[in-house]
Amino acid sequence: MTALSRKALEEHQVKRLREMLQQVLETNEFYRKKLLKNGALKINSLEQLKELPFTTKSELVQDQLDHPPFGTDLTYPLERYIRVHQTSGTTGKPLYWFDTEADWQWWAECWKVIFEAAGVRPEDRIYFAFSFGPFIGFWSGWEGARKLGALAISGGGQSTSQRLKAIIDYRATVVVCTPTYAVHMASEARKAGIDLASDSAVRITIHAGEPGASIPSTKKLIEEAWGAKCYDHPGATEVGAYGFECEPQPGGVHVNENEFIAEVIHPETGAAVQEGERGELVITNLGRIGSPLIRYRTGDLVQPSYRPCVCGRSFMLFQGGVLGRIDDMIIVRGVNVFPSAIESVMREFAEVEEFRVEISQRGALSELKLILEPRADYGSSKGLEEKVMGRFRQSIGLRPQVEMVAPGSLPRFELKAKRFFKL
Repeated sequence: MTALSRKALEEHQVKRLREMLQQVLETNEFYRKKLLKNGALKINSLEQLKELPFTTKSELVQDQLDHPPFGTDLTYPLERYIRVHQTSGTTGKPLYWFDTEADWQWWAECWKVIFEAAGVRPEDRIYFAFSFGPFIGFWSGWEGARKLGALAISGGGQSTSQRLKAIIDYRATVVVCTPTYAVHMASEARKAGIDLASDSAVRITIHAGEPGASIPSTKKLIEEAWGAKCYDHPGATEVGAYGFECEPQPGGVHVNENEFIAEVIHPETGAAVQEGERGELVITNLGRIGSPLIRYRTGDLVQPSYRPCVCGRSFMLFQGGVLGRIDDMIIVRGVNVFPSAIESVMREFAEVEEFRVEISQRGALSELKLILEPRADYGSSKGLEEKVMGRFRQSIGLRPQVEMVAPGSLPRFELKAKRFFKL
């Protein structure tokens, strides 16, 4: 169904939506209270869907606080559920999220789409550099590998050096991890005298958890270090695995519109943006009946395009991937800055091993400070401070304060990196 016209695709989405609502609104207390009075059972078009109220994360958190511990967004009795995971908690209290057997199969099928779109095949060996804790992370990717029929190799409970050895020893051809951790593994490999581009069999890396793999300079850094093609995948614990990058890599990520309905709105007004404008992603999942989300405000900033892709898909494309979080934008001396823009600049400098950004208030103005950790094996970092300040000003329009610290001073990250701090 990936080559359907927009009209046929929307008809498919409406049919799936009606089927889901008929089940959910019978027994799901959260959405019964929220939607029945808004005529949800009478929806016959995507325009009518837009008349329903949004769902927000704060609303879901409050529901779990009011109805501890799991809230009321449950379509079935708890005995029907076979998986429970939680959000990372980076923006507040973690959410607990449940899946039935059917939901978990749906997750796996969504990840199978991600793998196939990137050119992963059943004969591949997929290494998951992931701890397999309560955060959903790549648990669902593991299930997707099973659906695909590929060999899945767990990296849980291993150090970075052990993971690098396993990747080489198992002759893994695909690596799945956060983009930050892919950069860190490459750094550790270099220090150990390992050339991943020649010493490993990796040909594809797939990344989630952060926008990094869609940032051109970060993508280039990963591809050069690993000698492999780097693919981005956006998703969320409570939403599902909704996005993927196709093999032609047209400069963005597709939404799997067979399984999700995506809207992009002006954050302030809630009105739909025009094609090419930036806005907040609102998403409805169509196959997660046990704990659904309907018109969920993700907080992610995206720029939609509906032009057909060279891969043949008619799915919506987010140009540049997920551009950042709406609430992550900072204003420094009148300039709007997103963390992804800062990372884009920093990844241009091979001399920089790791970095930290601090935003502080000085009177009525915000100040931005970059803390840079140079590579220990790069030789002299003389002049790096001025080069970074110059490039930063050229690209972003600001001249930041820069502080250099000793190699090994800044923390490393396996999951979502935390580099940006408001003091």
